[in-house]
Amino acid sequence: MQAEVSTLFGLNIYTEKGIYIGKVNDVVLEVNDKKVTGLAATKLNSSMFDSGSKGVVVPFRWVLAIGDVVLIRHVKDQFKKTEEVSEDYEIPPEDEE
Repeated sequence: MQAEVSTLFGLNIYTEKGIYIGKVNDVVLEVNDKKVTGLAATKLNSSMFDSGSKGVVVPFRWVLAIGDVVLIRHVKDQFKKTEEVSEDYEIPPEDEE
């Protein structure tokens, strides 16, 4: 999967089950290997993360597809509040593009 790093900033991140995770704020690079190793996400889904969380890093190996959004594998129990997540979570209006 190839994409310019600059195209990732601001994309919404969803699991393959359609659950909103957050918005790409930064990219974690392994400079020596010339590889992306993670996506730093902010504006997190408060149903999945503690309200004190400023952001999380999603391992790039979880990424399934990149297009208008970033689609990641739904990894059960990787996020603190997974069992409480509502399937019909809506993105707050200021986060929509």
